[in-house]
Amino acid sequence: MARFPYVRWTIIALFVGAMVINYLARSVLGVAAPAIMAEQAISSEQYSWITGAFQLGIMFQPVAGYLLDVIGLKIGFTLFVAIWSLITIGHGLASGWMGFAGLRGALGLVEGSAQPAGMKVVAEWFPARERGVAGGIYQIGASFGAVFAPPLVAWAILYDSWRVAFFVAGGLGIAWVLAWLLWYAPPARHRSISSEERQLIADGQEVALASRRGRPPLGELLRRRNLWTIAGARFLADPVWGMLSLWMPLYLVQVRHFDLKQIALFAWLPFLAADLGCLFGPAVVAWLQRRGIGLIDARRWAFTLGAVLMTGMIFVGTVTSPVAAVALLCLGGFAHQTLSVTVITMVSDLFPQDQVATATGVSGTAANLGVLIFTLVLGSLVDQVGYQPFFILLGLLDLAGAALLWTNIRKPS
Repeated sequence: MARFPYVRWTIIALFVGAMVINYLARSVLGVAAPAIMAEQAISSEQYSWITGAFQLGIMFQPVAGYLLDVIGLKIGFTLFVAIWSLITIGHGLASGWMGFAGLRGALGLVEGSAQPAGMKVVAEWFPARERGVAGGIYQIGASFGAVFAPPLVAWAILYDSWRVAFFVAGGLGIAWVLAWLLWYAPPARHRSISSEERQLIADGQEVALASRRGRPPLGELLRRRNLWTIAGARFLADPVWGMLSLWMPLYLVQVRHFDLKQIALFAWLPFLAADLGCLFGPAVVAWLQRRGIGLIDARRWAFTLGAVLMTGMIFVGTVTSPVAAVALLCLGGFAHQTLSVTVITMVSDLFPQDQVATATGVSGTAANLGVLIFTLVLGSLVDQVGYQPFFILLGLLDLAGAALLWTNIRKPS
């Protein structure tokens, strides 16, 4: 076949599609929650168990990451995407809160493969100086998936029912699998990569992080201080994403009295702002590096900037204007992705290629444990205390995460 000069960017563009579908599939439930809860007579506490089942399932990310490190991206990720697409379609046939909880748990098990796969793509296909941008680009897919969910659910309800939205999201995943099988291969074996691009990728890899060409040494990996520091920062950071994707539509309906049309018009805006954060974080890192700041310190500063911006979430529940509340939620989405893409990309700076997916999975487990605890506590208390205490908490957690990164991360020698 003809050689293309920028195959690595087509690979990351294709992976963006997987992230869009992944987060679309998981976000449809949050947007459809008011309609589902009314139809199925599901309480706030039962809904928290449904969302908690997903977080419990996705906490097995290290298993998904390890399988991807061992099997490889092409076959391993193909299987994961195909299975999560079928489970998503199954949501359209579900009834009762326990049925939804079982499907959400299964969906979490397989959708947890997306982040480890993304970081493995970045580590394999990009030189070190491009990893931040590549990581930011594929993280855009997460936000765009959530952007598309509100209009998709609104259309589905108006056209037929919320069930159609799950059928559409699952069908898109099946179609994506075919494109992945046709185009993806590692740089060493890709049929369309030029020798110049292959050399560029190889020359841009740090010697200390070169692949060891063997199974990831789990015992050694799990003793790494850097791994648990990144995991701790993600544990503190990800509850805000749980709030935006799982609880924000309910908040807008219950507290701000939005109707279906207003949800379709406004509930996607925080995720559009999050897309901008995906690009802003790497841009801050690149700007700092051009001024002589090392890569790891630049990432810590970008995370800290995002944590400071996140303090705006404290005021979501206190402003009287619904427009101001949505604007602050947009600031929260922007700040979260600014710091989230930064700390996730740190894995590729600190771990060898054959450990990247496993390390990303371990830190992802911590992130989803944070979401699980947050959503269960919110579900059990929100009817008594309201949402404002949780907005205050979300505004402060990332400052603690920044402190962790500054005090515990050790730079590679």
